[in-house]
Amino acid sequence: MTAATAAPQLARRALPLVPRGTVRAVLRVHRIALWAWWALVAAASAGLLWAYWLGTDAVRELSHRVSSCAADTSCVDSTLDSPTYEFYDTVTSLATSAVAYLPYLVAAWAGATLVARELESGTSALAWTQSVTPVRWLAAKLAVPAALVTAGTSVLVLLHRLMWSDARDILGQDWYLSDAYRSNGPVAVGAALCALAVGALAGLLVRRTLPALGLAVVVTLAVQNLGDLYRDSLWPAVTVTGPAASNLPSTALQLEHGVVLTSGKRIGNDLACVDNDTAVDLKRCMSKNGISDLWATYHPKSHFWPLQLVETGILLAAAALATAAAFWLLRRRTP
Repeated sequence: MTAATAAPQLARRALPLVPRGTVRAVLRVHRIALWAWWALVAAASAGLLWAYWLGTDAVRELSHRVSSCAADTSCVDSTLDSPTYEFYDTVTSLATSAVAYLPYLVAAWAGATLVARELESGTSALAWTQSVTPVRWLAAKLAVPAALVTAGTSVLVLLHRLMWSDARDILGQDWYLSDAYRSNGPVAVGAALCALAVGALAGLLVRRTLPALGLAVVVTLAVQNLGDLYRDSLWPAVTVTGPAASNLPSTALQLEHGVVLTSGKRIGNDLACVDNDTAVDLKRCMSKNGISDLWATYHPKSHFWPLQLVETGILLAAAALATAAAFWLLRRRTP
């Protein structure tokens, strides 16, 4: 091979996978969606910052007023029905929902607009006849939104954690509840990136805007529901016996509980003797019911981060598989 023939080949190899001009084109074509995305991030951020700086202090004052009501239920109801508390509850609920349900918006946009609409209208074919290959076209379509989605979601997660750390007692939201869990850690970022990859794959599969939108949202919904169903099994739970089984930490996510009979048989979901406050009452109840021990399985609050990291890894792996499938499908369908 001569130097004259080798130079063009080396130049082609040195070309970036995502050319700079292609990045600008993606931003220009999808500028409305880009502005809508940042508007959503800004609105949710404003609500979270308000709740952290102003709302928490106002509602904490209301909590003191509730405590002073003692057993007067009418006093408690009138305090909690105040406009301050209702506005705080509305803002925090909407902000939490915005973070928790972002993957559905990302999937709908990726499926309907990012890929399928351009395939359906023929815009992608026109781009491929120019200087952009199908692989680089798809790489730009995924890389640019992935960077923006990661940045925006990360900001919202950090702000939500800031707000939730002070407001969780006021809101009555435990760390393991679905919306709070999905809004407080990297699972939100992993779910959004997975939704982006699923939406792009749906667009390549269907190649029509509305069907691709529906398919992307349905698959994302299935992924989210599977996470809610099997999240508890992603990390080994803690099992305790004896009095500790009847007095789990208030922040624990209880999975199973039961009793061990004197015969040695273990019975699950049996609440016998768990409401006894003293050791003497507990022993008396166990003896009366033929129980030799109590047991319970639960996730303590310290398991939040292990569960988050494992689930995030699964979501990122699913996103990688969907992305690889999208590139494979694109190569199959283009010359």
